[in-house]
Amino acid sequence: MRLRIRDYGIKVGVMTPGPRNSIADVEGVTVGHCAEDDFLKGVHTGVTVVVPAEGSMFREKLPAAVSVFNGFGKSAGLMQIEEKGTLETAIVLTGVSSVGVLYDALFRREMERDAEICRAEGSVNPVICECNDSFLNDARLSRLGREHLDAAFFSASSDFAEGSAGAGRGMSCFQLKGGIGSASRVVNLPAADSTVPGLSGGNERIGNFTVGVLVLANFGTLSCLTIAGRHLGPQIEAAMGASMQASIQASIQASTEKAPEKGAERGSVIIVVATDAPLDSRQLKRLAHRSFLGIGRTGSFAGDGSGDVAVAFSTACRIPHASPENGCVLCKILHENHIDPFFKGTAEAVEEAVLNALAAAEPMKGRDGNQRRSLSEFLPAL
Repeated sequence: MRLRIRDYGIKVGVMTPGPRNSIADVEGVTVGHCAEDDFLKGVHTGVTVVVPAEGSMFREKLPAAVSVFNGFGKSAGLMQIEEKGTLETAIVLTGVSSVGVLYDALFRREMERDAEICRAEGSVNPVICECNDSFLNDARLSRLGREHLDAAFFSASSDFAEGSAGAGRGMSCFQLKGGIGSASRVVNLPAADSTVPGLSGGNERIGNFTVGVLVLANFGTLSCLTIAGRHLGPQIEAAMGASMQASIQASIQASTEKAPEKGAERGSVIIVVATDAPLDSRQLKRLAHRSFLGIGRTGSFAGDGSGDVAVAFSTACRIPHASPENGCVLCKILHENHIDPFFKGTAEAVEEAVLNALAAAEPMKGRDGNQRRSLSEFLPAL
Protein backbone atom coordinates (compact mmCIF):
# COMPACT_ATOMS: atom_id res chain seq x y z
CA MET A 1 0.00 0.00 0.00
CA ARG A 2 1.42 3.40 -1.02
CA LEU A 3 1.37 6.44 1.26
CA ARG A 4 -1.76 8.58 1.48
CA ILE A 5 -2.01 12.32 1.97
CA ARG A 6 -2.17 12.13 5.79
CA ASP A 7 1.05 10.12 5.82
CA TYR A 8 2.76 13.35 4.72
CA GLY A 9 1.36 15.25 7.71
CA ILE A 10 -1.37 16.94 5.64
CA LYS A 11 -4.78 16.98 7.31
CA VAL A 12 -7.87 17.72 5.25
CA GLY A 13 -10.90 19.28 6.91
CA VAL A 14 -11.98 19.12 10.54
CA MET A 15 -14.28 16.10 10.75
CA THR A 16 -13.12 12.68 11.95
CA PRO A 17 -12.45 9.97 9.34
CA GLY A 18 -13.67 6.41 9.77
CA PRO A 19 -11.21 3.68 10.83
CA ARG A 20 -10.10 2.97 7.24
CA ASN A 21 -10.71 6.51 5.99
CA SER A 22 -12.29 4.99 2.91
CA ILE A 23 -15.64 4.21 1.34
CA ALA A 24 -15.40 0.76 2.96
CA ASP A 25 -16.10 2.38 6.34
CA VAL A 26 -19.72 2.17 5.22
CA GLU A 27 -20.49 -1.37 6.32
CA GLY A 28 -20.99 -3.81 3.47
CA VAL A 29 -19.26 -1.72 0.79
CA THR A 30 -16.30 -3.36 -0.96
CA VAL A 31 -14.05 -2.35 -3.87
CA GLY A 32 -12.22 -4.51 -6.39
CA HIS A 33 -9.71 -3.80 -9.17
CA CYS A 34 -8.27 -5.36 -12.28
CA ALA A 35 -5.66 -3.63 -14.45
CA GLU A 36 -4.45 -4.35 -17.97
CA ASP A 37 -0.95 -3.37 -19.13
CA ASP A 38 0.89 -3.89 -22.40
CA PHE A 39 3.96 -1.70 -22.22
CA LEU A 40 5.00 -2.42 -25.80
CA LYS A 41 1.64 -1.27 -27.18
CA GLY A 42 1.06 1.52 -24.69
CA VAL A 43 -2.02 -0.07 -23.10
CA HIS A 44 -2.54 1.00 -19.47
CA THR A 45 -6.15 0.74 -18.35
CA GLY A 46 -8.39 -1.21 -16.04
CA VAL A 47 -11.68 -1.67 -14.26
CA THR A 48 -12.80 -0.92 -10.69
CA VAL A 49 -16.03 -2.18 -9.14
CA VAL A 50 -17.74 -0.59 -6.15
CA VAL A 51 -19.99 -3.25 -4.62
CA PRO A 52 -22.53 -1.46 -2.38
CA ALA A 53 -24.00 -4.46 -0.58
CA GLU A 54 -24.08 -8.23 -0.34
CA GLY A 55 -26.73 -10.35 -2.05
CA SER A 56 -28.79 -9.56 -5.12
CA MET A 57 -29.15 -5.83 -5.64
CA PHE A 58 -31.57 -6.56 -8.46
CA ARG A 59 -33.91 -8.23 -5.98
CA GLU A 60 -33.18 -5.79 -3.16
CA LYS A 61 -32.26 -2.38 -4.52
CA LEU A 62 -30.70 0.59 -2.73
CA PRO A 63 -31.91 4.19 -2.67
CA ALA A 64 -29.65 6.15 -5.02
CA ALA A 65 -29.24 9.38 -6.95
CA VAL A 66 -27.10 10.96 -9.65
CA SER A 67 -25.72 14.46 -9.99
CA VAL A 68 -24.16 15.59 -13.26
CA PHE A 69 -22.13 18.75 -12.74
CA ASN A 70 -20.74 18.72 -16.28
CA GLY A 71 -22.19 16.23 -18.76
CA PHE A 72 -19.09 15.69 -20.90
CA GLY A 73 -19.16 11.90 -20.45
CA LYS A 74 -20.15 8.54 -21.89
CA SER A 75 -21.45 6.72 -18.83
CA ALA A 76 -24.32 4.20 -18.90
CA GLY A 77 -27.16 3.47 -16.48
CA LEU A 78 -27.45 6.94 -14.97
CA MET A 79 -30.77 7.79 -16.62
CA GLN A 80 -32.67 5.02 -14.84
CA ILE A 81 -31.19 5.96 -11.45
CA GLU A 82 -32.35 9.52 -12.09
CA GLU A 83 -35.88 8.33 -12.92
CA LYS A 84 -36.38 5.52 -10.41
CA GLY A 85 -34.15 6.59 -7.54
CA THR A 86 -32.66 3.13 -7.06
CA LEU A 87 -29.40 1.29 -7.73
CA GLU A 88 -29.55 -2.40 -8.69
CA THR A 89 -25.99 -3.32 -9.69
CA ALA A 90 -22.46 -2.61 -8.60
CA ILE A 91 -20.92 0.59 -9.97
CA VAL A 92 -18.23 -0.10 -12.56
CA LEU A 93 -15.50 2.45 -13.31
CA THR A 94 -13.25 2.27 -16.36
CA GLY A 95 -11.64 4.09 -19.30
CA VAL A 96 -13.52 5.90 -22.03
CA SER A 97 -13.36 3.16 -24.68
CA SER A 98 -14.49 0.28 -22.43
CA VAL A 99 -17.99 1.39 -21.41
CA GLY A 100 -19.76 -0.73 -24.04
CA VAL A 101 -17.92 -3.99 -23.47
CA LEU A 102 -18.23 -3.72 -19.69
CA TYR A 103 -21.93 -2.83 -19.90
CA ASP A 104 -22.42 -6.04 -21.87
CA ALA A 105 -20.24 -7.99 -19.43
CA LEU A 106 -22.12 -6.76 -16.35
CA PHE A 107 -25.51 -7.29 -18.01
CA ARG A 108 -24.64 -10.89 -18.82
CA ARG A 109 -23.12 -11.47 -15.38
CA GLU A 110 -26.37 -10.32 -13.76
CA MET A 111 -28.46 -12.52 -16.07
CA GLU A 112 -26.35 -15.52 -15.09
CA ARG A 113 -26.98 -14.75 -11.42
CA ASP A 114 -30.75 -14.37 -11.89
CA ALA A 115 -32.47 -16.55 -14.50
CA GLU A 116 -35.63 -14.42 -14.45
CA ILE A 117 -33.99 -11.22 -15.71
CA CYS A 118 -35.34 -10.53 -19.22
CA ARG A 119 -37.71 -13.48 -18.79
CA ALA A 120 -40.27 -13.36 -16.00
CA GLU A 121 -38.81 -10.05 -14.82
CA GLY A 122 -37.66 -6.91 -16.56
CA SER A 123 -34.14 -6.02 -17.59
CA VAL A 124 -31.36 -5.02 -15.24
CA ASN A 125 -29.68 -1.59 -15.24
CA PRO A 126 -25.86 -1.87 -15.27
CA VAL A 127 -24.04 1.28 -14.14
CA ILE A 128 -20.78 1.96 -15.96
CA CYS A 129 -18.91 5.25 -15.50
CA GLU A 130 -15.82 6.39 -17.38
CA CYS A 131 -12.99 8.86 -17.56
CA ASN A 132 -10.80 9.43 -20.62
CA ASP A 133 -7.46 7.73 -19.93
CA SER A 134 -6.12 8.13 -23.47
CA PHE A 135 -3.18 10.38 -22.53
CA LEU A 136 -1.34 7.43 -20.93
CA ASN A 137 -3.40 4.58 -22.38
CA ASP A 138 -3.87 3.75 -26.06
CA ALA A 139 -7.65 3.63 -25.84
CA ARG A 140 -7.88 2.55 -29.49
CA LEU A 141 -6.32 -0.77 -28.46
CA SER A 142 -8.44 -1.27 -25.32
CA ARG A 143 -9.26 -4.93 -24.72
CA LEU A 144 -11.06 -5.08 -21.42
CA GLY A 145 -13.88 -7.62 -21.16
CA ARG A 146 -15.74 -10.10 -19.02
CA GLU A 147 -12.61 -11.69 -17.61
CA HIS A 148 -11.40 -8.33 -16.27
CA LEU A 149 -14.78 -7.55 -14.75
CA ASP A 150 -14.96 -10.96 -13.08
CA ALA A 151 -11.42 -10.52 -11.72
CA ALA A 152 -12.35 -7.16 -10.24
CA PHE A 153 -15.41 -8.66 -8.53
CA PHE A 154 -13.32 -11.56 -7.26
CA SER A 155 -10.84 -9.16 -5.65
CA ALA A 156 -13.48 -6.95 -4.04
CA SER A 157 -12.59 -6.25 -0.42
CA SER A 158 -12.86 -3.64 2.29
CA ASP A 159 -9.09 -3.14 1.89
CA PHE A 160 -8.15 -2.01 -1.60
CA ALA A 161 -5.40 -0.16 -3.44
CA GLU A 162 -5.54 3.48 -4.50
CA GLY A 163 -3.71 5.51 -7.11
CA SER A 164 -2.98 3.61 -10.31
CA ALA A 165 -5.10 0.58 -9.39
CA GLY A 166 -7.89 -0.74 -11.59
CA ALA A 167 -9.69 1.98 -13.53
CA GLY A 168 -7.12 4.44 -12.23
CA ARG A 169 -4.31 2.75 -14.12
CA GLY A 170 -4.08 5.27 -16.97
CA MET A 171 -5.65 8.32 -15.35
CA SER A 172 -4.13 11.78 -14.90
CA CYS A 173 -5.05 14.44 -12.35
CA PHE A 174 -3.78 18.03 -12.30
CA GLN A 175 -1.31 16.95 -15.01
CA LEU A 176 0.19 14.51 -12.53
CA LYS A 177 -0.55 10.80 -12.21
CA GLY A 178 -4.12 10.35 -10.97
CA GLY A 179 -6.48 7.46 -10.41
CA ILE A 180 -8.45 5.96 -7.53
CA GLY A 181 -8.76 7.68 -4.17
CA SER A 182 -11.04 7.22 -1.19
CA ALA A 183 -11.87 8.79 2.18
CA SER A 184 -14.64 8.89 4.79
CA ARG A 185 -16.11 11.01 7.55
CA VAL A 186 -18.01 10.05 10.69
CA VAL A 187 -21.19 12.02 11.33
CA ASN A 188 -21.86 12.13 15.06
CA LEU A 189 -25.14 13.87 15.76
CA PRO A 190 -25.05 15.94 18.97
CA ALA A 191 -26.48 14.47 22.15
CA ALA A 192 -29.39 16.90 22.00
CA ASP A 193 -30.42 15.23 18.74
CA SER A 194 -30.29 11.68 20.07
CA THR A 195 -34.07 11.30 19.96
CA VAL A 196 -35.57 12.68 16.77
CA PRO A 197 -39.30 12.44 16.03
CA GLY A 198 -38.49 13.17 12.39
CA LEU A 199 -37.54 9.54 11.77
CA SER A 200 -40.65 7.87 10.42
CA GLY A 201 -41.89 5.13 12.73
CA GLY A 202 -41.64 7.06 15.99
CA ASN A 203 -38.92 8.24 18.35
CA GLU A 204 -35.75 6.21 17.91
CA ARG A 205 -32.13 6.55 18.96
CA ILE A 206 -29.77 7.89 16.31
CA GLY A 207 -26.12 6.92 16.57
CA ASN A 208 -23.08 7.67 14.47
CA PHE A 209 -23.25 7.45 10.70
CA THR A 210 -20.57 7.34 8.01
CA VAL A 211 -20.18 9.04 4.67
CA GLY A 212 -17.60 7.34 2.45
CA VAL A 213 -16.48 8.34 -1.02
CA LEU A 214 -14.41 6.93 -3.84
CA VAL A 215 -13.19 9.01 -6.76
CA LEU A 216 -11.78 8.23 -10.17
CA ALA A 217 -9.67 11.38 -10.52
CA ASN A 218 -8.73 12.42 -14.04
CA PHE A 219 -9.09 16.21 -14.17
CA GLY A 220 -7.43 19.52 -13.41
CA THR A 221 -4.53 21.71 -14.48
CA LEU A 222 -1.38 21.76 -12.40
CA SER A 223 -1.27 25.53 -12.05
CA CYS A 224 -4.55 25.38 -10.10
CA LEU A 225 -3.72 22.51 -7.72
CA THR A 226 -4.63 23.34 -4.13
CA ILE A 227 -3.73 21.01 -1.25
CA ALA A 228 -5.56 21.47 2.04
CA GLY A 229 -6.12 25.15 1.28
CA ARG A 230 -2.58 25.84 0.03
CA HIS A 231 -2.18 26.80 -3.63
CA LEU A 232 0.83 24.60 -4.37
CA GLY A 233 0.50 23.96 -8.09
CA PRO A 234 2.89 26.75 -9.11
CA GLN A 235 5.54 25.44 -6.69
CA ILE A 236 5.31 21.99 -8.25
CA GLU A 237 5.54 23.52 -11.72
CA ALA A 238 8.68 25.36 -10.67
CA ALA A 239 10.15 22.17 -9.23
CA MET A 240 9.54 20.34 -12.48
CA GLY A 241 11.48 22.96 -14.38
CA ALA A 242 10.87 24.70 -17.66
CA SER A 243 11.91 21.74 -19.81
CA MET A 244 9.42 19.43 -18.10
CA GLN A 245 6.64 21.97 -18.54
CA ALA A 246 7.38 22.24 -22.25
CA SER A 247 7.18 18.45 -22.52
CA ILE A 248 3.85 18.35 -20.65
CA GLN A 249 2.27 21.00 -22.87
CA ALA A 250 3.49 19.27 -26.03
CA SER A 251 2.09 15.96 -24.83
CA ILE A 252 -1.28 17.52 -24.03
CA GLN A 253 -1.48 19.10 -27.46
CA ALA A 254 -0.83 15.73 -29.13
CA SER A 255 -3.18 13.61 -27.05
CA THR A 256 -6.55 15.37 -27.01
CA GLU A 257 -9.36 15.21 -29.55
CA LYS A 258 -8.62 18.80 -30.50
CA ALA A 259 -5.74 21.02 -29.46
CA PRO A 260 -6.77 22.82 -26.26
CA GLU A 261 -5.75 26.27 -25.18
CA LYS A 262 -2.87 26.35 -22.78
CA GLY A 263 -4.17 25.64 -19.29
CA ALA A 264 -7.46 24.11 -20.47
CA GLU A 265 -8.92 21.50 -18.12
CA ARG A 266 -9.64 18.30 -20.06
CA GLY A 267 -10.46 15.08 -18.25
CA SER A 268 -13.19 13.82 -15.96
CA VAL A 269 -14.00 12.76 -12.45
CA ILE A 270 -16.42 10.11 -11.22
CA ILE A 271 -17.47 10.37 -7.57
CA VAL A 272 -19.18 7.54 -5.70
CA VAL A 273 -20.77 8.59 -2.40
CA ALA A 274 -21.94 5.93 0.08
CA THR A 275 -23.62 6.34 3.44
CA ASP A 276 -25.30 4.17 6.05
CA ALA A 277 -27.60 7.05 7.02
CA PRO A 278 -31.32 6.66 6.23
CA LEU A 279 -31.47 9.06 3.28
CA ASP A 280 -33.94 8.79 0.41
CA SER A 281 -33.15 9.42 -3.25
CA ARG A 282 -33.89 13.14 -3.07
CA GLN A 283 -31.62 13.59 -0.07
CA LEU A 284 -28.90 11.51 -1.72
CA LYS A 285 -29.07 13.80 -4.74
CA ARG A 286 -28.42 16.71 -2.40
CA LEU A 287 -25.36 14.85 -1.08
CA ALA A 288 -24.17 14.15 -4.62
CA HIS A 289 -24.47 17.86 -5.48
CA ARG A 290 -22.23 18.76 -2.53
CA SER A 291 -19.54 16.32 -3.60
CA PHE A 292 -18.40 18.77 -6.27
CA LEU A 293 -17.55 21.31 -3.59
CA GLY A 294 -14.79 18.91 -2.57
CA ILE A 295 -13.55 18.80 -6.16
CA GLY A 296 -13.52 22.59 -6.29
CA ARG A 297 -11.42 22.77 -3.12
CA THR A 298 -8.61 20.95 -4.90
CA GLY A 299 -8.47 23.64 -7.59
CA SER A 300 -10.78 22.38 -10.31
CA PHE A 301 -12.97 24.84 -12.20
CA ALA A 302 -14.87 22.06 -14.06
CA GLY A 303 -13.53 22.98 -17.46
CA ASP A 304 -15.42 22.49 -20.70
CA GLY A 305 -13.84 19.11 -21.42
CA SER A 306 -14.18 17.68 -17.91
CA GLY A 307 -17.07 15.27 -17.34
CA ASP A 308 -18.03 15.52 -13.66
CA VAL A 309 -20.51 12.91 -12.41
CA ALA A 310 -21.50 11.73 -8.91
CA VAL A 311 -23.50 8.65 -7.91
CA ALA A 312 -24.72 8.44 -4.30
CA PHE A 313 -26.41 5.57 -2.47
CA SER A 314 -27.56 4.59 1.01
CA THR A 315 -27.25 1.13 2.54
CA ALA A 316 -29.83 1.85 5.28
CA CYS A 317 -32.79 0.51 3.33
CA ARG A 318 -33.30 -2.26 0.79
CA ILE A 319 -36.17 -1.82 -1.66
CA PRO A 320 -37.64 -5.13 -2.88
CA HIS A 321 -37.95 -5.68 -6.62
CA ALA A 322 -41.29 -7.42 -6.07
CA SER A 323 -44.11 -5.47 -4.50
CA PRO A 324 -45.05 -6.44 -0.92
CA GLU A 325 -48.59 -7.71 -0.39
CA ASN A 326 -49.75 -4.37 0.98
CA GLY A 327 -48.03 -2.46 -1.81
CA CYS A 328 -45.95 -0.34 0.56
CA VAL A 329 -42.23 -0.18 1.31
CA LEU A 330 -41.36 1.38 4.66
CA CYS A 331 -37.99 3.11 4.97
CA LYS A 332 -36.75 5.43 7.72
CA ILE A 333 -35.77 8.91 6.55
CA LEU A 334 -33.52 11.31 8.39
CA HIS A 335 -35.14 14.65 9.15
CA GLU A 336 -33.38 17.34 7.16
CA ASN A 337 -32.76 19.46 10.24
CA HIS A 338 -29.86 17.05 10.74
CA ILE A 339 -28.49 16.77 7.19
CA ASP A 340 -25.86 19.55 7.20
CA PRO A 341 -23.11 17.38 8.78
CA PHE A 342 -23.56 14.91 5.91
CA PHE A 343 -23.08 17.72 3.38
CA LYS A 344 -19.93 18.84 5.18
CA GLY A 345 -18.60 15.30 5.50
CA THR A 346 -19.16 14.62 1.81
CA ALA A 347 -17.26 17.72 0.70
CA GLU A 348 -14.35 17.01 3.06
CA ALA A 349 -14.12 13.33 2.10
CA VAL A 350 -14.14 14.08 -1.63
CA GLU A 351 -11.36 16.63 -1.24
CA GLU A 352 -9.23 14.13 0.68
CA ALA A 353 -10.04 11.29 -1.72
CA VAL A 354 -8.65 13.30 -4.65
CA LEU A 355 -5.47 14.04 -2.71
CA ASN A 356 -5.18 10.36 -1.75
CA ALA A 357 -5.43 9.43 -5.44
CA LEU A 358 -2.60 11.84 -6.25
CA ALA A 359 -0.42 10.80 -3.31
CA ALA A 360 -0.81 7.06 -3.92
CA ALA A 361 -0.27 7.11 -7.69
CA GLU A 362 3.17 6.17 -8.92
CA PRO A 363 4.78 8.00 -11.88
CA MET A 364 4.08 6.43 -15.25
CA LYS A 365 5.39 6.47 -18.79
CA GLY A 366 2.54 5.59 -21.13
CA ARG A 367 1.65 5.51 -24.78
CA ASP A 368 3.86 7.37 -27.27
CA GLY A 369 6.24 8.29 -24.47
CA ASN A 370 3.67 10.43 -22.61
CA GLN A 371 4.60 10.74 -18.94
CA ARG A 372 3.01 11.73 -15.68
CA ARG A 373 4.97 12.35 -12.51
CA SER A 374 3.66 11.59 -9.05
CA LEU A 375 2.63 14.11 -6.43
CA SER A 376 4.58 11.97 -3.94
CA GLU A 377 7.83 13.14 -5.61
CA PHE A 378 7.12 16.69 -4.44
CA LEU A 379 5.16 16.33 -1.20
CA PRO A 380 8.10 16.01 1.21
CA ALA A 381 9.39 19.42 0.13
CA LEU A 382 6.05 21.26 0.09
